[in-house]
Amino acid sequence: MKCAIIGHGKMGREIERILAERGHSVEFVIDEANAEELTAENIARVDVCFEFTTPETAAANVEKVLSAGGRVVCGTTGWLKELPAMEALADEKGGALFYASNFSIGVNVMFRLNRRLAELMNPHKEYDVRIEETHHMWKKDAPSGTAITLAEGIIEKLDRKGEWVNSATENPEQLFIESHREGMVPGIHTITYTSADDVLELKHSILNRRALAMGAVVAGEYLNGKSGVHTMDNLF
Repeated sequence: MKCAIIGHGKMGREIERILAERGHSVEFVIDEANAEELTAENIARVDVCFEFTTPETAAANVEKVLSAGGRVVCGTTGWLKELPAMEALADEKGGALFYASNFSIGVNVMFRLNRRLAELMNPHKEYDVRIEETHHMWKKDAPSGTAITLAEGIIEKLDRKGEWVNSATENPEQLFIESHREGMVPGIHTITYTSADDVLELKHSILNRRALAMGAVVAGEYLNGKSGVHTMDNLF
């Protein structure tokens, strides 16, 4: 598989290492210094692009790849307002978009456990639910995309949805998320159901970025040769 990496930070470099380990080639790397080289001609040279940049630049990068009919795996969070337009562009141009708020296999298992747990807890109104997430001090978006995905899964399954949606916020899922930014933490997410009598927790801790990068590379291998919009649900 011939690849491009858009964003050569910590995640981009980890993806580059794993691609080499798995026998794939990196044809070019795009970063701030050479952003103008993300052209239709260069995109046509590769099978899959991996986009891990910033919330401010992700949508424009994804748009360039899809407009050229390319395939892109994107793990940048904090730009979800533009995601529906990018999904439509993938269909229009015959490209392919694979977006996930978190590419860790363990986290994506947690997403499924979270929805099932919410179903089981739904009849038990005596429990309050909270999500706590901790990331490294350089992560720009808060709450994280992972925490928002977990919260959306809870809102989807609990019939308390009305009280959240009707509250004074455009983002009801953020009402019960507590975010922390500290040190070098790759990512810790905890869902807690608390009653007057007991506490139930579902927790996932990422030990290093390799867990995220490996999932992204597996997603790229899955996306190779495909068109349209894909998620971790399709991969699973």
